[in-house]
Amino acid sequence: MSEAQMVRLSYEDGARAVELAREAVEAYVLQGQREQPGSMRDAFYARTGAFVRITSTRGRGRLRGCAGAYRGNDQLGHAIVDAAITAASDDSCGSEIEPPELQTLNISICVVCNHVLTNDPIADLELGTHGIAIDIDGQHAWMYPTLPVENDWNEEQFLTHACRKAGLSPLAWQDDDAMITLFEGQVFRERPEGGSVEQL
Repeated sequence: MSEAQMVRLSYEDGARAVELAREAVEAYVLQGQREQPGSMRDAFYARTGAFVRITSTRGRGRLRGCAGAYRGNDQLGHAIVDAAITAASDDSCGSEIEPPELQTLNISICVVCNHVLTNDPIADLELGTHGIAIDIDGQHAWMYPTLPVENDWNEEQFLTHACRKAGLSPLAWQDDDAMITLFEGQVFRERPEGGSVEQL
């Protein structure tokens, strides 16, 4: 396993990160503009990866967008804004978020604390802690750390879903040329009933 740097956010930083993602989505959807992070908290200058996930609060909570990267050269504040805009666009789940939807969305962020390249994903993967990124011959996909807990998946099911998302065979994660990265992240989201932010 190869290791990366460690980044940790306080609850206040995480709450601000979710707020920033929400502001970026609204600026993009309502004005077609890129939100500027402005005067950022100290933690937002760290150069690390981040993901933004947007779900609908209606019905079964359909995924409306998800974007980001586990590695990042940009400062965290800018990475959050860029991920939020991509998640809200039609590049993510096929249909752009429309203004009437803004009040029925739940936004969460995952700030990558570290990531490791693993040769034994079943042994190294901790469900609820790690997200997965898989890359084989230029086909790649990643999956959010909270997904196996939300869907009651075991380790093999999580890896299988990641392969399918990448357009690979379900067992491609077992191939010798499969590059599997486990990323650990702090996940913060808007509470489903509205109001404050919670850390998962």
